[in-house]
Amino acid sequence: MADTAPPVRLYCFAHAGAGVSAFNGWTRSIGPGVETVPVLLPGRERRRREPRLTDRAALVAELLERVRPEPGRPFILYGHSLGALVAHTLTQALHEQGRPLPALLAVGACPPPDESSELSDSAGTADGPLLHRLHAMGGVPEGARPDGYWHRAVLPVLRDDLRLARALRAYARGTAGTAGRIPVPLLAVAADRDPLAPPLLVAGWRRWSAAPVATRTVTGDHFFVRGDALPRLLGRAARVVRRLGSTPLPVQHPAPQAPHGRPAVPGRRAVPAG
Repeated sequence: MADTAPPVRLYCFAHAGAGVSAFNGWTRSIGPGVETVPVLLPGRERRRREPRLTDRAALVAELLERVRPEPGRPFILYGHSLGALVAHTLTQALHEQGRPLPALLAVGACPPPDESSELSDSAGTADGPLLHRLHAMGGVPEGARPDGYWHRAVLPVLRDDLRLARALRAYARGTAGTAGRIPVPLLAVAADRDPLAPPLLVAGWRRWSAAPVATRTVTGDHFFVRGDALPRLLGRAARVVRRLGSTPLPVQHPAPQAPHGRPAVPGRRAVPAG
């Protein structure tokens, strides 16, 4: 019998300073049954003339207008780096307002709100130290000149995004504890060569969900959003959501810690296969 269920909507939120181009190649890797919906925030790409968002209230108002789930149709949120905080903030706001919640919140390349973040903590620093950090993580294009396009067009967006990240972290920290734990299954993804959000740090997201949490480590650096492993992982999870309909995704609890304080890389059972 043919599967007539509509595709699961996967809303995607990008890292600081970026538009949505990082998700352009996901269709070929994510597989069937998934509709990828990149959410473009103001101040970049085709919305570059709109004022950028730097506070939580403005962000929530923007997101609630742009992310409108259909009744009975499950959806997933994925956010990368800054986008993880954006996706988490949206989930919190949906919960606070009694609106439909995602079947899964997936976050990647981002320390949880109660941990320090080298980038968002640098929101107010001078260009020199900030650019040094960005160069170290591969965040500045090779050959970018101080008087060139990247410094004139992208760096200001990045700075405002870091201010937004700082504001989102501050709000979330005020809800830490039982009140701040969302009733949504959570998948936290890290890369094995990410200096800003290593696996052990990313695993701390388990403190932010009252539902089952899974962690997963992929090969790559901070920008593993551009590779194939992440969309394949999310595609498998989305197809499980699709089979279950509106039933919450049964993500398993995190794998136990490996020796020497490093998180064990979950096997196939940690994230449902589809």
